[in-house]
Amino acid sequence: MGAPPDPRTAHWKRSRDAALLDLVALAEKCGDVSSGHHNLNYRTSLPADTARLLGAPAAKQVTVRVRRGDALPVVIRTWQDEARILDAIRGLLPHVPECLAQGPGFAVHNYVEGVPLSSVCANDKPVDTLLIRALAGLLAQMAQVRRRSLPPLPSHWPGNDTDSQAFLKTLARLADVQIRQSNWPDFGGLFTALGIPEDALIRFGERVPAMARRPYSLLHADLHRDNLIVSYDGKPPLICVDWELATYGDPLHDLATHLVRMRYPSFQWDEVIDAWAEAMGRIRPQAVAGLAKDLRHYVDFERAQSVYPDVIRAVQALDGTSDQKSLDEATAGVHRALVAAEEPLRLRAVPGVPEIESILFRWRAARAAVSGDGRDREQETFGWEPDGRVAEHADFSHEAVTRALRAEGAAPAGRVFKGTAHLNSVVWVSGVDFPVVVRRKVANVCRREPRYLSEHAVLQAIEESKVAVAAPKALALGRSYQGEAFAVHTYVGPFAGSHDIDRPPLHPVDGLLPHEADGLVDQLCELTRVDYKQVDRTAGEGGFHTWLCDQLVVLVWDLPKESMQLARVLGLPDAHRLREILTRKAVTHREPALLHGDLNPWNLVRRDDRLALTIIDWEMALVGDPLYDLVRHLHLTRTRPEIRERMFRRWESVLPAEYTRDWRKDWPVYRWIEHVRSAYVDLDRLVTGESLDAPNVRRAVHSYPMTLATAMSSLGLPMPATLNPYLARALA
Repeated sequence: MGAPPDPRTAHWKRSRDAALLDLVALAEKCGDVSSGHHNLNYRTSLPADTARLLGAPAAKQVTVRVRRGDALPVVIRTWQDEARILDAIRGLLPHVPECLAQGPGFAVHNYVEGVPLSSVCANDKPVDTLLIRALAGLLAQMAQVRRRSLPPLPSHWPGNDTDSQAFLKTLARLADVQIRQSNWPDFGGLFTALGIPEDALIRFGERVPAMARRPYSLLHADLHRDNLIVSYDGKPPLICVDWELATYGDPLHDLATHLVRMRYPSFQWDEVIDAWAEAMGRIRPQAVAGLAKDLRHYVDFERAQSVYPDVIRAVQALDGTSDQKSLDEATAGVHRALVAAEEPLRLRAVPGVPEIESILFRWRAARAAVSGDGRDREQETFGWEPDGRVAEHADFSHEAVTRALRAEGAAPAGRVFKGTAHLNSVVWVSGVDFPVVVRRKVANVCRREPRYLSEHAVLQAIEESKVAVAAPKALALGRSYQGEAFAVHTYVGPFAGSHDIDRPPLHPVDGLLPHEADGLVDQLCELTRVDYKQVDRTAGEGGFHTWLCDQLVVLVWDLPKESMQLARVLGLPDAHRLREILTRKAVTHREPALLHGDLNPWNLVRRDDRLALTIIDWEMALVGDPLYDLVRHLHLTRTRPEIRERMFRRWESVLPAEYTRDWRKDWPVYRWIEHVRSAYVDLDRLVTGESLDAPNVRRAVHSYPMTLATAMSSLGLPMPATLNPYLARALA
């Protein structure tokens, strides 16, 4: 081998760059390839001319690493230059690859002789004890690499090199920025449909507790079976490759990442942890501090952040497919990821396998429609069966519904809203000059408060009555893939008249403005003009107040045992005793009307016209005393006394006397009933965790001590003197 040319000459540099590009082309054409998540790795031999330019032996075996063009940002990167990391650790880990050269999008490493551990010991299989000890030794050796040897850290890195809590908070923030935010424009709608809130990682970071201090060190951060090479001669037994995700921080993070990504059988976890503690204890004893208490926080983080790459990779595997097997595999992968992330991200109501399958089916179908793939399957993919209860709407044809379903699966995050009972996807349909929302009921949702009327029938009655009530129009009702029910309504967000609809609807969460209070009262008055017999033929035949009390008693009777046990501890009466108390009060009969039944602020959308508010989510509509709808709204919404008086005055002045007689005497009775109802319903939500992600539910349960005290006072019952003070503090 001759001496290499002088690297200071421009001619040498041009020759070297050209030779490297030729090497990449040769490797891609003839090399043995292995595919990673981020790179394609080609094994090839150095041509003589290229070897001379690199100062390496001719025919030397190298790995040409080419960054995948289709690789999405699904990992946390501390440094962008893997070569500098390899240079820093060669003194302590001499068998790691050496970067011989690099260029735009590729690098040339010397080839590491051996076989990947994954090829001789597959995921979920036990790992031999000697290998576990060797792995623990590798992780411990990294603790000897000091910060000054590594490339400069980003400016946002913790300043204290022992602050474990700050490091984990930094990881959570980086995962949100580099993984979640980077992929949200393309996959946010899918994540929302699967029940992953936009701020899930931010909230995880806020919950990171104080931890023991451990000295920072170099971390591999991606040590799984594909990145471990078992050497042929056993000297050393294992070699770590693929260092591009390396970072600097709490060594417990490397152990947690390794435990999860190595896919050890559960019975081997303790063995791996003990081996790590023993090896690390010999090299840096301080790094083992707090191991038993703190490891779970890093394991939780690994499972939490992994939900994003795992879901993305699962649905990427669906591109270009149309078979059931691919859909089943993707569904299983997404379900595993959601179950693993459920506890650390505090996900509520993780969808079951059938619901995930439907969501992924719509995703795949929408992507195929956009790309033009699968046109021969269009009828099968987007076919739907109309429900005869809703005829084809004059403004929205059968084909328009098909196009709405075609667009549904690809709706971006800003147009997907998951509430307590429905998944709502806002879409534009070609040939239609207004946006629509496809509504699907969320599976596995426990609805304590019953539904009495069909929402589509209520919306049809409002539309046909031509009253001045701002409500969505029911455009279609039917069943799509695997018989899943859906409805299509007009969309009533703030930008419904333009294509700029990615901002969420605006709700009066802090109370109504004066003109909004007037607009809502006027619409409640207009509801008295709707023919309620059209939706409930038997309505108005009995006393509404008596019926309302009976329904509350039934609700309490049906509460689960755990909820009623806590209710008794708090002094709330059982169903029999509650019935006795409720019969003590009565109200004057008033003419019945159609009621919304759930006028909380999130069911009111601000608009810029005389009506001021659009009323949405009519699922709890019923027929009854119009006074009840107004009083329940005041109970569910933050309302200043002057706004409350304004609404009552306007309501009384607009409606005929048969709807308002004796209202001043009776409205406190309805308020009393709602206080009592909330004491039971909100307590059940606290016990079961049901619907806690919904903003109206979250607000209600946060004020539960006040709700309970008000209800007990209304019932004329004392708070139990023996109530555990710790329980009282927990409820607060």
